[in-house]
Amino acid sequence: MCVKLVTVKMPELYVKAIDELVKEEKFTNRSEVIRVAVRELLKRELWGESLLSESELSTSAEVAEV
Repeated sequence: MCVKLVTVKMPELYVKAIDELVKEEKFTNRSEVIRVAVRELLKRELWGESLLSESELSTSAEVAEV
């Protein structure tokens, strides 16, 4: 899967919450938190959970943190 770097602006509250998830070791880095959140949104709103297998949804490639 090709991975693209995407730069986003978000409220400081979101960034602090993302950092807390990383600090609690629930995720390895900010990029992983954001990928999981976007994937879950797309599954729910666009693709429908039954249309994609886990192998299609997961990727080991890391997006550089900005």
